[in-house]
Amino acid sequence: MAPPLHPLRRITGTSGPSRRSLLAGVAALGALGAAGCSRVPTASTTDGGDLLERLRAAGVVRLGIAGEIPFGYIDKDGELTGEAPELAKVIFKRLGVDRVQPVPTEFGSLIPGLNSQQFDVVAAGMYVNPERCEQVIFSDPDYQMLDSFIVRKGNPLGLRDYQDVVEKKAKFATGTGYAEIAYAVEAGYKESDILIVPDQVAGLNAVEAGRVDVFAGTALTTREVVKKSSKAEATEPFKPLVGGEPHVDGGAFAFRPTETKLRDAFNVELAKLKKSGELLRILRPFGFTEDEMTDLTAKELCGG
Repeated sequence: MAPPLHPLRRITGTSGPSRRSLLAGVAALGALGAAGCSRVPTASTTDGGDLLERLRAAGVVRLGIAGEIPFGYIDKDGELTGEAPELAKVIFKRLGVDRVQPVPTEFGSLIPGLNSQQFDVVAAGMYVNPERCEQVIFSDPDYQMLDSFIVRKGNPLGLRDYQDVVEKKAKFATGTGYAEIAYAVEAGYKESDILIVPDQVAGLNAVEAGRVDVFAGTALTTREVVKKSSKAEATEPFKPLVGGEPHVDGGAFAFRPTETKLRDAFNVELAKLKKSGELLRILRPFGFTEDEMTDLTAKELCGG
């Protein structure tokens, strides 16, 4: 069974609250990440970087995580898990690095922490966007994310995208800090009329109670939260429009800009997992489906 999900924040940039509103328990996890930290020596000036060789020698890679379900977190038994850490375990083992070590931090501190060598890789399901691409280099995405709505059973208003919401004058809600706010506004919905709720659970409650007609979130979060609802359902995933063009977000691992050899080796193994179907097997326990599998590249998402 997939773990419960936190609301997904999809605003660009690296500062401010995490991708899913605020982190729960990160401060408590900090001590865990710091304890017994085996720091790899600082990077050399070798062309393409030599971090992979040094990680193989050390036998451990430090993963920057943001304590966010289902992307990278410490579970109730104190174990590191999540879609990104579980994928990292498989890929780094194939690269000759047997152990992974979590270094929890706030989402907004992941890129600064990576570039100041507090950890070796960001393994937090981070969305790839041009702003972040100026600060780090990304692997190709291991998942894509589309939008979806929570609506009443049977979708009585026939709401399938933001244009439908506007045309049918539906009462619309989404989460605090969600990029879905901007998507709705771009479609013509008045921002002051949007009901902002804390997360997708509150959104489900609002739909079930009839306070709104629709709640917008990501396909993964809406799909999971309605599973036990007898009054609501999730719509089919769709691509929101950004600048008039269909838009898809993609999450990936981040590396220091000097470490292209490690990033490239990581991409080789990731491509093998995609081709074999093993990637979906690894991500499926965290709520991911075939809809979230992608052939997007970091270059495309970086705008290159």
